Amino acid sequence: MTTIWHNPRCSKSRQTLALIEEKEGTPDIRLYLDEGPGADEIKAVLAMLEIEPRALMRKGEALYKELGLAAVEENKALIEAMVANPKLIERPVVIKDGKARLGRPPESVMEIL
Repeated sequence: MTTIWHNPRCSKSRQTLALIEEKEGTPDIRLYLDEGPGADEIKAVLAMLEIEPRALMRKGEALYKELGLAAVEENKALIEAMVANPKLIERPVVIKDGKARLGRPPESVMEIL
C-alpha cells in the first residue's frame, strides 16, 4: 500500500496525489497536519529517504525562523521540532514498500510506484 503525507492546500501535494491515483488508484492519505507523525516514524522516513532531518524541514516557514531552528545542530532536537510542529515537515512524503520519496518535484515519486 502506498501512503502519502498529504496537505490538500499544497499544490505539489495535490499534484503528487494525482500522479499516484493515476498510476495505482487511491493511496492511504495521511493528513499529517492533523495527525502528525511521531519521532520513530520521522526517523524511519529519514532513513528511507537517506537524508538528515534538516533536509525534511520547510526552512522557509516563519515558524522555522521563530523557533531558531537554523542554529540547532542536534538531529534529535530537529526531529522533536517536527513532531511538535508537523507544519515544519516538507511535503508531500510518499511511502511504499519500505521506500520513500519527497514529492518535490511530484514526478520523483514515480521511482517507487
